[in-house]
Order: sequence, then structure tokens, then C-alpha cells
Amino acid sequence: MNLQLNSLIDSLWHSRKLGEAVKLALSHVSEPHHYSVYSKILQLCTGLKSIKYGKLIHRHIITDGFPCNTCLNTRLIIFYSKFGEMESARKVFDRMSERTVVAWTALLSGYSQNAEYHEALRVFSAMHAEGMKANQFTYGSVLRACTHLSSLESGKQIQSCVHKGRFVNNLFVQSALIDLHSKCGNMEDACSVFESMETRDLVSWNTMIGGYAAQGLNDNAILVFLRMLREGMLPDSFTFGGLLRAIVGSDGLAKVNTIHGYILQFSLGSHEFLSGSLIDAYVKCGSMYNANCVYNTRQNKDLVSCTALIKGYASEGTNITRALHLFKDLQRNMAIDGMLLCSMINICAKIASLSLGRQLHANSLKFQNQLDVAVGNALIDMYSKSGVIQDAKRVFDEMEVKNVISWTSLINGYGKNGYGREALTLYVKMENEGLKPNDVTFLSLLFACSHNGLTREGLQCFNDMVQRHEILPRVEHYYCLVDHLARGGRLEEAYDLVCKIEADSDASVLGAMLGACSTYENVNMGRNVGRRLLFGVETENPANYVALSSIYAGAGLWRNAMEMRMLMKKNTISKYPRYSLCQLTS
Repeated sequence: MNLQLNSLIDSLWHSRKLGEAVKLALSHVSEPHHYSVYSKILQLCTGLKSIKYGKLIHRHIITDGFPCNTCLNTRLIIFYSKFGEMESARKVFDRMSERTVVAWTALLSGYSQNAEYHEALRVFSAMHAEGMKANQFTYGSVLRACTHLSSLESGKQIQSCVHKGRFVNNLFVQSALIDLHSKCGNMEDACSVFESMETRDLVSWNTMIGGYAAQGLNDNAILVFLRMLREGMLPDSFTFGGLLRAIVGSDGLAKVNTIHGYILQFSLGSHEFLSGSLIDAYVKCGSMYNANCVYNTRQNKDLVSCTALIKGYASEGTNITRALHLFKDLQRNMAIDGMLLCSMINICAKIASLSLGRQLHANSLKFQNQLDVAVGNALIDMYSKSGVIQDAKRVFDEMEVKNVISWTSLINGYGKNGYGREALTLYVKMENEGLKPNDVTFLSLLFACSHNGLTREGLQCFNDMVQRHEILPRVEHYYCLVDHLARGGRLEEAYDLVCKIEADSDASVLGAMLGACSTYENVNMGRNVGRRLLFGVETENPANYVALSSIYAGAGLWRNAMEMRMLMKKNTISKYPRYSLCQLTS
């Protein structure tokens, strides 16, 4: 009978018929030789992601008074860990009279896989204190925890334990060490581990390439890839995925084209994960044409690749119609997520399409009970840029969780819609709630004060930024401050600041100064600033010629004004045509 039960369970286990296996096991009284039966069923529950049947088996074991051995308890720890129920896994572990290295590793791995990294480190410390020697899987899991915590110091301590034991040359452990050092920015030690390896597998090569990619060192990543090919190791999709993540900017387009060629050479062109990575890489390099070509060759259009393409159109600001068509196609075929909604809302903000923005807002509420922080921030920005600041405020108030970007977006919205006082009030409220403003927050505040005549308050904000929050001003802050002082009629102070910060090389700061000289008809200062711009920093911007010409004309210096116009014509410079968008409703 016992052999028959084991045989039947084995058959059902191989056929993956979980329900029948559980019913059969529960119909028999628990006996000592049933360890393997329960272990196999728990393994099947884990594989088929059935927490219900797994808990039923555990309950049956307890109520029958079945004495669990070490192997069965370890299987229960693994089962509960896979479903994120670490409290239950810990209870099983704590009740064990005897613990093997496998049981310790199962618990530690569970914490690590469920992002409870500090707890994983505590388990390793307790294991070490009890004199239990770790195996390669223990080291791999605890090093993964250190990597996620960016705790290089803890990782180095564990590395010293590795060097004292017999796993110093284990590929699994060495790859985990490379990952730790590279993700923590310590590429020198990552290289040292890599070079010390007697043999290298594909995982170790990919980890090294991924490490360089994480640090933005794309040339180094490509060199490791080429060395890998020379040493006869064939790449896989993860190799190319790591390489593509490392490349951004227009100067990276040639590299992406080269990697694309290698992908086709190794017959990985139809790989969906790689197609998505290629689209994303081309978008980041500013080549929407190539991104579109890759997208059109895909048989199955997925959410990731479509989102990458729409994000590209959103950041590029052109071909908005194509992005809208893509979004409509996507809506018909699959569920949309927060990232895609953010990209579409950003497009609405760029083209000030309030009606479409409101539809997307309704869409986001339909799919989520509460606004996702990123979606909420995008909506605040969209409503602000569309001039509906009350709706931006309503979205802000309805957000349960807000971050610095949420507060800064609304402050920026208030400033650009003429509500300078409200922007300052929100800044005070933000500080009272314990949020630390960043450099962008102060940029928005300076803009709000500058464009709403709040000269004294703007200077106070600048002082708060430098002295109280110890934020180093960027050129953009100085531009706002110069503009701020100049708009307030304090031209001498503004000009002194320009000289003090040596802003001769920055056209935006000098441009703001020249615009103020035109407003207040200060000919001498306008002449000095204009010469710096026209004959040094920005010789081809027509706005500077027009502004200086207007200053001369306003002072009755018609000859000087005509000279500016002639100089502009001589240099074949003309004003850029502007355009407006108009949304028609039927």
C-alpha cells in the first residue's frame, strides 16, 4: 500500500496534477515514510504557485502530529519564501531542533529574494555565530543582499570569509562578488576578481559588462564584449541587453548600430527582450527613425517597446500624431501602465492638449484607485502648462503620497501662471512637513518671484538655498537671480552679479541682462552687455541684435540702431519664425 501511494504520487507529480496529488495524500493517515510524499507535493505547489494547497498540506502535517524532519522543514521554508510569507518561513525555521546549512541558506535566500536585505544579513551573522559554515549559495544570496543595499563594507567582510573557505574559486560566488563591486562603483576590485578567475562562464562575462554599463562606462563594456568574443565565448540576450543599457546620447548612435549588427549576426534579432532594448537605446540616442524601424519589424508589439517609442516621441516633441496613434492601438490590444500614462500626459503638457489630458486622467483613475506618484506629478505638470492651475492643485491634494517632485511641480505651476504668493506659501508648507527642497524647487521659486514682482522674497529664497540648505547654485539659478534683480529695476546689482560670477561665457545670463537694459532703457549698460554677446558669446542669436537695436532706438540713437540692423543683415541672421497651437472643438 505504501509503495503504491508513493508510486501514484510520483506519477501525479510528473504529470503536474497537483489537485489529485493533494487529495490522495490527505486521504491517507500520515506515516513516517510519507516525508518524500509531502516534500514532492510542496515542491509542486511552489512550482505551480499554489499557496492554497501548500498551506493545506502544512495544516494536515500539523493536525496529524506528523514529526517534520530537517528536509521537510527546509522544503516548507522554501515554499513560504517563494510566496513572500517570510513570517511563516521564520516560524518553521525557529521550531527546527536541528538546522543544516541548506535550511539556513533557504531562509537567508528567502529574505534576499523578498527584498528584506537587512534581515538576510542578520541571518548570515547568526549563522556565522553558531559556527555553521556557508556554502556557495549562502554566499551568493548574502552578497546579493549587500549589492542591493549598496553596502560595500559588509560585502568586503563577507569576501574575506570567502577567501578563508573553499569557495574562493567558485564561479557562482565570484560572479556575485563582481556584481557587488561593480554596482557599488568599485570597478577596480570588480576587475581584480574577474582577472583572478581561473575559468569564466557567460554569467561572469555578462556581470562584468553589466557592471560597466551600470557605471555608464560604455567603452569599457564594449571592450569586455570584444575580448569575450576573442576568447570564444558566445553572447546571449543578456550580454547585448547590458551593452545597450550603457549607451546614451547622440554620440552613442554608431555604437548602437554596431551592437545591432552583432545581434543580427548571432541570430538574436527576433528576441523580444532585445528588440525592446534596441528601441529604448535608439530612442536614448535620438534616432526615432531607427527605433521605429525596429518596432515595425516586431511581430508581437508589447507594452515595453511601445512605451519606449512613445517616450521617445514625448521627449523629442515632434511627430506627436504618431505617438497618439500608437497609444490608441495599444489601448485596443492591451492594458496600459503608469509609465505609459506618464509619457502620454507629458505629450499633452507639451502640446497643451487639455481635453486629451483629462481623458488620460480619467483613464488613470479607472485603472488605479489612488494616483501613482509619477502619474500624479505628470498630471500636475500637464494642468499647470495648460493654464488650469486649480485642477493641478486638486490633483496635488488628492495624492496620498507626495514627493519633492510633486511639491516642486505645483510651485512651478503657480509661478508660471502668475501666482507668486501661492508658490511661496506652498514652499513654506513643504518645509513645515519636513520635506527638503532641491535645486529645482529653488529654481521654480526664483522664477515665480522674478515674474511676479517679488524681489525681496526672491533674494530671501536664494539665501535660503545657499546658506540654510547648502545647495550650490547652478548657472540657471544665477540666470534667474540676474533676471530677478533686473526685472525689479536693480540693474547695477544685477550687472555686478554678472561680473562677480564671471558669466561672460553664459549667453542666458547676459541675455537676461540685455533684456532688462532694453526694458529700463539703460543705454550704457546695454551697450556693454550687447558687445559681450554679439562679439564673443552668442554671435548668431537674432534676439540680441534686435534687443540692442531697440535700446538704441529708444534713446533716439537711430544711427546705432541702423548699424545693428545692418550688422544683422550682413551676418545673414534673421529672426526665427514662431508658431502657436490652436485646439478646435466642435
